[in-house]
Amino acid sequence: MSLRFLVGWHLLVIFVVSLNAFSQARPLPGPDVQQLYNRLLPQIEKIPAFDHHAHPGFFDDPDVDAMAAPPGSAALRERDTNPELVAAAKALFGYPYNDLSAEHAKWLVQKKAELKKSRGNQYFSDILDKLNIERGVANRAMMADYLDPKRFPWVFFADSFMWPFNNQRETARNPDEQVYIPLQEKMLHRWMQQENVSRLPTKFDDYLAFVSRTLEDNKKKGAIAMKFEVAYFRPTKFSDPSREEAEDIYQRFVQGGVPSEREYRTFQDYIFRYLVREGGRLHLPVHVHSAVGIGDYFNLSESNILNLENILRDPRYSNTIFVMIHGGYPYDRQAIWLAAVKNVYLDTSETEILLYPSEFKHLLKQWLETFPDKITFGTDAFPYNETLGAEESYWLGAQSSRTALAAALAEMISEGEVSEAQALQLAHGYLHDNALAIYEGKGH
Repeated sequence: MSLRFLVGWHLLVIFVVSLNAFSQARPLPGPDVQQLYNRLLPQIEKIPAFDHHAHPGFFDDPDVDAMAAPPGSAALRERDTNPELVAAAKALFGYPYNDLSAEHAKWLVQKKAELKKSRGNQYFSDILDKLNIERGVANRAMMADYLDPKRFPWVFFADSFMWPFNNQRETARNPDEQVYIPLQEKMLHRWMQQENVSRLPTKFDDYLAFVSRTLEDNKKKGAIAMKFEVAYFRPTKFSDPSREEAEDIYQRFVQGGVPSEREYRTFQDYIFRYLVREGGRLHLPVHVHSAVGIGDYFNLSESNILNLENILRDPRYSNTIFVMIHGGYPYDRQAIWLAAVKNVYLDTSETEILLYPSEFKHLLKQWLETFPDKITFGTDAFPYNETLGAEESYWLGAQSSRTALAAALAEMISEGEVSEAQALQLAHGYLHDNALAIYEGKGH
């Protein structure tokens, strides 16, 4: 065989490999997608995760959230009748039964009680270890002494600063608000107690100072971000009132009286923007509930994530990092384009439980194909009841996310969009690195 032939064959091989490497991505996955999935999943399961949003705690702990769930419909997979929760109990606790009947559930309640007693404040850390979660954000009203702060960084709620007046008109809007608004009043009073403020300041400047001091003190206590659930309480379209307008409303109603809806919204719009600005000053990222919510009166159109675009694209807040919790679902296709803004991130918590992995992989794939460095993993773990707690919810969120991620990346590889090595880099980013960059200053 001549040297010329060998050189020519070598060049042909290089050309074919190069042509394949730079060929157009294919519209359909090939027959190798199952094999790719089987190869990716074990590697993805080994990646330590940073859970960007959850509510760890026991079912009887009122501080797992700043509000309570009113009566309402739950999606099929979120109901405590979901048989996958039996699999969760088996994986986490060795549950010996194949159903959660009242008689069998006693075993699980007793098992957890024994572990809580023997493991103490390591109980929930053990759950993270079993699921290969390095750290799990604790989005709670207040932190609990049974959570290790090294494993569970705190995110506190900031909505209550927007409801300091007589809320008679607010609670009358619908039965959901009759549950929500009194809890916001309670939260505001807890912040006041923390800051040794016995009554609302008579001057607006002093009220703003109290708000800022609370944020500063919460950061000193270890908080890594502030969270808004404002979509549950009012529309998320915020105007841009002047300080003078907000001050006038505060001075007229701080001592009593019921503001009109327009007056209250104007005041709240200013306070929300003030909190966002303070988030930038204090390097406290702002988390915002941006997806479908619980209750019978949650308004999807008024809480559409696109309502926040004027805030997210406002250059005055370019130093504030925003995390759109739950990724705007069901407006997720639109939401990913907000991540084009340098200081805006999305998290997938809740969507991986609302949707089964077969559907969640489509959402995840679209995001990975658009702004893969701006999306983060979360479980939205939350205690269902005495039997099924945040533990099973953690398992369901983690398992769903890892399997859907492997499926999405397998298709992307098969379709020629990324290499296998690149896919694993994307997996590390989504599960861990992207969120860590926010809080360790390596990202924005």
